[in-house]
Amino acid sequence: MGNLLSTKSGSLTDSRRKFLEKTGASIVLATFGAAFFTSCSSTDDADPTNPNPPGGSSSGITISGNSISINLSIQSALNTSGNWLLIENARTLVANVNGSFVALTSVCTHSGCDRNWTFGNNRFTCTCHGSVFDPRGQVLQGPATAPLTQFGTQVSGTTLVVTR
Repeated sequence: MGNLLSTKSGSLTDSRRKFLEKTGASIVLATFGAAFFTSCSSTDDADPTNPNPPGGSSSGITISGNSISINLSIQSALNTSGNWLLIENARTLVANVNGSFVALTSVCTHSGCDRNWTFGNNRFTCTCHGSVFDPRGQVLQGPATAPLTQFGTQVSGTTLVVTR
């Protein structure tokens, strides 16, 4: 007697196939999508009461070549220790640390994120993947392993100049 081969075959109806596709896509988005979109938020530490966000024509910030001029009369919050700016157009972080101004590149050395930062307790945190840097740009916590580039700062009257 020969070997009997037993097989079964079938096909899903179109409505069943569409149901399974939508259900599968929903599960994937629910599992991974929410984490992705919340981890890449750029408003974690934004100040919604700031009437002069950086970069606008009335913001008091002028970018010219390798120089950024910040009018501290307009960006007056920066006069207070602990306050900071992310100047997206110049990819630069500026902070007042105990009365002194520091400026660093906003391009994280881990993966190149440049718009997702917070600053608190004298620490810059890249919220893309959690790297933490001190005010000199040195890595305090990875995954980044290289420091942020530090820029020169100089105050003349009510103007802070950052030289990149």
